[in-house]
Amino acid sequence: MEIFNRIVSIILPVFLIVAVGYAYARLRGEIVKQDIGSINRASVELLCPLLLFSALAAKEFDLVANLPLMLAGALIGLGSGLIAWPVARLLGYDLRTFLPPMMYNNCGNMGLPLAVLAFGSAALSEAVALFMAGSLVYFTVGMRLMESGRTGGRKAKLNLFANPMMVAMIAGMVFAAFKFSLPDALMRALRLLGEASIPLMLLALGVRMSDVTMRSWRIGLVGAVVCPLSGLAVAWLLDFVLPLTSLQRGQMYLFAGLPPAVFCFMVAERYKQEPEQVAAIVMLGNLASLGFVPLALWLGM
Repeated sequence: MEIFNRIVSIILPVFLIVAVGYAYARLRGEIVKQDIGSINRASVELLCPLLLFSALAAKEFDLVANLPLMLAGALIGLGSGLIAWPVARLLGYDLRTFLPPMMYNNCGNMGLPLAVLAFGSAALSEAVALFMAGSLVYFTVGMRLMESGRTGGRKAKLNLFANPMMVAMIAGMVFAAFKFSLPDALMRALRLLGEASIPLMLLALGVRMSDVTMRSWRIGLVGAVVCPLSGLAVAWLLDFVLPLTSLQRGQMYLFAGLPPAVFCFMVAERYKQEPEQVAAIVMLGNLASLGFVPLALWLGM
């Protein structure tokens, strides 16, 4: 019961911020939906990359010790996409809409605090490793999928390595591998800027929820179930083959049971890839996490 109360205490503010965005869009009308694009652009191109970089470049992150866990995180993301592929085909969903949220879960703004609450502050390094692995899969395979049908192969590859999240990830891994460090004041500033992306993303999600239709709710329900179940299925298989410590094993299951990431909505909005449907997947997925996250913790413990 205690861990359930902790989960609620993390998830409830998420829905309150989304509700504020929804109410604001309803009150102010179309002008808010037009202006939110600038906020989304700043989040995708500046704030979210800083969140990822500051997590990887933190002194407590141990790159070498967490290589098996990073492999697990990458395989969970890829495996979830493979499981979701036939589901999308069967139900007639656009693969560019449905698959990316299945491959990239809320391992940042939900996974990091949940890991600390469930396993203690010593677990932060493992949570950051999974955050990096999930981001790596999304910004390689996921973004290639999102680019398909929009640009040529050569341009898509160039866009991949020019992506601010990829640049931040590579820079963060270099800092982690060679134990580079920035002045404490600068790191605090970067971390504050990165953390600002979390409420802004949730606010933008609430604004987009004002456009959700009944068709969006149906795909949202499917995504809310497929994302954690596919992740947990892959984690269960990996449990038999990967040499993980008990702490890493618990972290792997927690990661696998997380809902779709809010960032997937931001990218869908930017690409005009049915953002109202992705918003429904994210919103209902985070609501369903009240059931799936305790299940993941039970499996991991």
